[in-house]
Parts: sequence; structure tokens; C-alpha cells
Amino acid sequence: MIRMAVSGVLGFILLIVESLIVMKIKGYKTIEYGELTPFINVWAMNFFFVYSILTQMINWYENRVATAKGEEDHFY
Repeated sequence: MIRMAVSGVLGFILLIVESLIVMKIKGYKTIEYGELTPFINVWAMNFFFVYSILTQMINWYENRVATAKGEEDHFY
């Protein structure tokens, strides 16, 4: 549940950063998404991107701790 909340917040921050990059490159003062739908679509894409990265980081950390304790999993 915490991972989902963090993904939502970081997905929104990533959306803002992406918008700022586009504004700098193209020389725009503002960005108009048109409607709410494109905004939510980009936010959802960023949400799942951040969620997958956090999931991989958690799996890596759990495997690292298990390996340090000598509880290796032999799943290949």
C-alpha cells in the first residue's frame, strides 16, 4: 500500500519534471493538456513506471538481505 502511495506521488512529480523539460526544449511558457484525460493517462503511465521500479528495488533488497544471511534462493 505504501508502494502505491509513493508511486502516485512520484508519478505526479515525474509528470511535472517531464512538462518542465518539454517547456525548456520547445521554449513554451505553459503546457495545455487540453482535457483531464491526457493528464491522467500520462500520470497513470508514470505511476506504473515508478511502481515497477520500486518493485524491482524491493525484490533486489530482499534477495540481498537473504543472501547475506545465507538463505539463498535457487530460482533461476
